[in-house]
Amino acid sequence: MPSLLGAAAGIRSVDLDANPRSVVPGRQRWDVKLVLGRPRTAEALAAALRRVPGITEAQASPITGGVLVRHEPQLRAADVGRIVRGAVARIAAGPVATGRPAPVRPTAEPGPRPDRAPVLRPVLAVGGGVAAGIALIRGSALSRQLVALGGVMVATSAVVRKAWRRAADRTRELVGSGAERHPLLEIVGPHRKRLYRAAALSVACQISEMALGTSLGWTGLVLIKGEAAPLVSLGLTTASAQLWGLAGLVAVACAAVAGLSYASNLQWRRLGQDIEHDWRNRTYAHVQHLELRHLEGERTSRIAGALTDDVGQLGAFFAGPANDMLQLGTSLALLVPTFLLLAPQIAWIAFLPIPVIAWLSLHYQDKVAADYAVSGERRAGLHSQLVNTLEAGATVKSFCTEDYEAGRIDGLSEAVQESNQQTDRSTIRHAETVRAWTTASMAGTLLIGGRAVLNGTLRFEVFSPLIGLPQMVLLRMNRLGGIVDQYQRTLTAYDRVHRLHALPVETEGTGEPLDVETVKGEIVLDEVTFAYPGRPPALDDLSLTIPAGRTTALVGATGSGKTTVAKLLMRFQDAESGAVLLDGRDVRDLPRRDLRHAIGFVAQDPFLFDGSIADNIRYGSFGASEEAVVEAATMAEAHTFIATLPDGYDTLIGERGAALSGGQRQRIALARAILKDSPVVILDEATSAVDNETEAAIQRTLRGFAADRTMVIIAHRLSTVRHADRIYVMDKGGVVVEQGTHDELLARHGLYASLWQLQAGELAA
Repeated sequence: MPSLLGAAAGIRSVDLDANPRSVVPGRQRWDVKLVLGRPRTAEALAAALRRVPGITEAQASPITGGVLVRHEPQLRAADVGRIVRGAVARIAAGPVATGRPAPVRPTAEPGPRPDRAPVLRPVLAVGGGVAAGIALIRGSALSRQLVALGGVMVATSAVVRKAWRRAADRTRELVGSGAERHPLLEIVGPHRKRLYRAAALSVACQISEMALGTSLGWTGLVLIKGEAAPLVSLGLTTASAQLWGLAGLVAVACAAVAGLSYASNLQWRRLGQDIEHDWRNRTYAHVQHLELRHLEGERTSRIAGALTDDVGQLGAFFAGPANDMLQLGTSLALLVPTFLLLAPQIAWIAFLPIPVIAWLSLHYQDKVAADYAVSGERRAGLHSQLVNTLEAGATVKSFCTEDYEAGRIDGLSEAVQESNQQTDRSTIRHAETVRAWTTASMAGTLLIGGRAVLNGTLRFEVFSPLIGLPQMVLLRMNRLGGIVDQYQRTLTAYDRVHRLHALPVETEGTGEPLDVETVKGEIVLDEVTFAYPGRPPALDDLSLTIPAGRTTALVGATGSGKTTVAKLLMRFQDAESGAVLLDGRDVRDLPRRDLRHAIGFVAQDPFLFDGSIADNIRYGSFGASEEAVVEAATMAEAHTFIATLPDGYDTLIGERGAALSGGQRQRIALARAILKDSPVVILDEATSAVDNETEAAIQRTLRGFAADRTMVIIAHRLSTVRHADRIYVMDKGGVVVEQGTHDELLARHGLYASLWQLQAGELAA
């Protein structure tokens, strides 16, 4: 650690370009410009941070420039900041970032590598070799043109190879150093067969398009010269016969192109939809099983964005740009050897823009990567602020801050607009540059090919059908910018989705299953200690017993650890030391689903779903009858107000139950727990929002419900727990200072008696 702190000494943070994005206890996110587009630098920075004592995890993404650091609670946020800046300074001064020669790495182990090049590279490399071979065979007349063509092909192959290797480096950054597949193959996953079908149809469609272009070229030849020599060998000796034959061929080719184009586009779109559906389902299922501490530590809007926008981008790439990329590769694979064999004189000028356009597109890809990352973060921030402001409508209006919030949204929207405009300028500039090179190549092909026809070195019968084919390919090259654009967006989206998949899920207990029917409900906390990250212990060596089949209350000041006890019982959190026992079995050994089926839980701020009242009461007990729903609502003192609503139990309550009052929401949540009929019930301030008369009625009905089951009541209002069989009084630090019945605690004149007198209004202070 001292070396890292020393490296940062004397270097201003603006020089390092490392800025914190979010700082929460135990975790920090940073934006580090140094690692953008530099996989090796990102890997070195993450490795340097992981070696620092107290740093438990470090990740750096060369795509977004983001650095995630998780650390032990003992490290202060300021110390972590100095460590990160020191590591950045040290890496910036090292050989990886400065470009000085790096140490020689050991030879990689044999086996498949993820940097296998795409279809363009072998086609162009072979084309260059063929061009050189033809130059040697035909002699000096064509040697300069063929050498130029070979140079074009080799240059293109080098550009594509470099880009593919960079993509392979990103693969290892995204999915680990042992990854052997490109991210696109990881995204396709089990849908390989549909990918192969779509690819085969696209190749067949492209062959048909080139056959159509050749047929049109022959038609022009017949109209100009009166015949096409290749058709004479087929028995079509007159111009009329040749035109009729070509018309039939064009009709067949048009029908084939239309049919194959329809089938291939349909297959690609279905592939994209399957990929989107599959990834959304798998990602959402993973999110549902995340540990609660990780789920609460992530922004809800960020997770929702990964499940909607990012997953949608994975499917959108295969629904369109992937098809365009394959068609472009197929066109080159067919056209390059055709020109080499029939018209090598003009091949070099026809294909001259290919390496230039490829380089421009890939250079554009690297340039806008940071812009996309910044734009994505700003859009996420705008979305989050919009959602928060809308949900806090009552708070905003009560403080008369409508104009302030509108100003904040305006500022965030301007930042998003600025990022989008920067990206749009780069995109348009790239597209127009590609268009200019394409137009220049078309003009050059006409000029040089026309001169070759006039001086007799190229037959017009060959030049005429070929002249339109390079235009088809070069016009399609104009889509390369859009393909690269979508490719970059897809990699960035995959990075975010993959990071979400990397979060750990809840672990299941290793013990025997728990039969809910046999649960008695005795709960024991044996010397339990627990602390939230970066905070003092919420429970410190706490021991208490909750008898089976009795009602036990936990009371005390805010922050005394009452709700933490409930979280440990539900295994939303696990104790750092000690044990939480249910009927003598450690809850960490029990399957989580069995444990939670055995416990009914009502929180102080219960969550209600957008739907009807009956649906919310029946949630988790989906097969319950209408009679059971009404009975549970009656026990929770909710039936009376539900019956007064126009639609009764079918009344829609809106998001989070916005159409109901706080007390009504609590009673519906209580009815939901009653309907679950678990042997253990935990009520965490479950009646804090109801009036005294309703609370008294709920208590009367709960006494019958609590018979032969364990009930744990957490409350600040002591009138809620006065009839409990046992009351534990807790103080700061999770310490039990008193226990007994209501009357016993009053007789002791201790903390409980003081609280009771305060709430009863018997003391002035």
